Amino acid sequence: MSVEKKTKTYPMKNMKIMAIAVLALALNACTTVADDWISLFDGETLEGWTANESPDSWKIEEGAIVTAGVRSHLFYSGDVMEHNFNNFEFSVDVKTQPEANSGIYIHTKFQDEGWPYDGYECQVLNSSGEGDYVEHKMTGSIYAIRNVWKSVTPDNEWFNYRIVVQGKTIQTFINGEIAAEYTEPDEVYRPESFAGRLLSTGTFAFQCHDPGSVVAYKNIKVKPLADDLPTPGTPPADLEFEKKIVDLSSKNFPLIDFHTHLKGGITREEALAHARSYGFTYGIAVNCGIKMGFETDDSLTAYLDAFEPTPYAWHAMQAEGREWLDLFSKESRERFDYAFTDAMTWTNSRGVRQRLWIPAETDIGDPQDFMDQLTAQIVKIVTTEPIDIYVNPTYLPGPIADQYDVLWTDERIDQVVKALAESGVALEINNRNRIPSAKFITRAKEAGVIFTFGTNNGGANDLGRMDYAIEIIDECGLTPQDMWFPGN
Repeated sequence: MSVEKKTKTYPMKNMKIMAIAVLALALNACTTVADDWISLFDGETLEGWTANESPDSWKIEEGAIVTAGVRSHLFYSGDVMEHNFNNFEFSVDVKTQPEANSGIYIHTKFQDEGWPYDGYECQVLNSSGEGDYVEHKMTGSIYAIRNVWKSVTPDNEWFNYRIVVQGKTIQTFINGEIAAEYTEPDEVYRPESFAGRLLSTGTFAFQCHDPGSVVAYKNIKVKPLADDLPTPGTPPADLEFEKKIVDLSSKNFPLIDFHTHLKGGITREEALAHARSYGFTYGIAVNCGIKMGFETDDSLTAYLDAFEPTPYAWHAMQAEGREWLDLFSKESRERFDYAFTDAMTWTNSRGVRQRLWIPAETDIGDPQDFMDQLTAQIVKIVTTEPIDIYVNPTYLPGPIADQYDVLWTDERIDQVVKALAESGVALEINNRNRIPSAKFITRAKEAGVIFTFGTNNGGANDLGRMDYAIEIIDECGLTPQDMWFPGN
């Protein structure tokens, strides 16, 4: 909206009144344009909405707009803000059928056919099917730019989807909880196929993706915000790293760290905010074992009974030591989303129970003999213990760590790789210790081993940004099909 200025002479008193009024309007404009939500859908007709190709793909059922056919996009073309929005809050209630793919476009423009070029898509997808291509970008994703890699709400249930744009910041909320956020930097990188994913101004659109994707939208409303609101978010500073993140996100490569901890004072909210800044999703683990967190089944059960899950992170059990199966019941273990362990705690042939990261508890002796015992331990662990991921893999204690490439011989690598491939246990690519080596990972990939990324942070300061994993993706030619997911 604009105010036309006209030249006219006013008495001084009136000019002062006008100045106060203008100031009041300006202050109000700094907060909101509309105090109330404005409905964009009457619940009965598609008045104010225009479909492009295949208009028959849209129908109205029980007060909701429903996708019902081949590819089509339904654009808001009504009178509110002349269907040209800048800053706003957008809210809609959504219900998906299983494996239904859809999306909500913002700052977009009507086009006759094809996937909308302009603006951002906020993803709608709560479950994925099987096939050569499995979509991993889930509901709440700022599609291809900052993704949510975990389903956060079930199919066949109504949920609220809210999108906020203010300045250069986009935020998505599912049922009132923040799902994704992104602030555009001054220099924006986009792959060619997503070149139009930029903030400007524009309208909204819903996506009918395919005949098998049935999604309902109702209670569609908007709250326009003032154009001059400041950008609340912080843009990425490392633009070279940002390019890598966007490239991987646009290629559907799941950027998931399955091995994080709430240690060193970091809260879950802080960890999730850190993950959102890169478009990562976390698995947050608790330690379970002798001298490592929970030591009894009763203490673990009490924790699990009080635990309040978040839809934005998986909940993992980190099993410590070889006694963990005797300490914790199957019922307790199965309450986690997944379980993992390492070969950093075991008893050697001299009866010494070792924790390899603690020098005073490590008994190396002859390095070759130590490596033979370590390799045998790893093979036994991944083939006999009920775990999903082998973590901190190939770790060597400090005194022999600089001999990694010599001690991890082809024969030893092949023994571990064979055990992983046959057991179906995933191999962690560990960011903190930068292990396994690229050679080890390449041999594992050739053998059909599946992978995860993990950091094993000790606190907030070393949570990091998965640098090693992102390097390895390119160096070893990893693809989304090489990655493990809970439930696979």
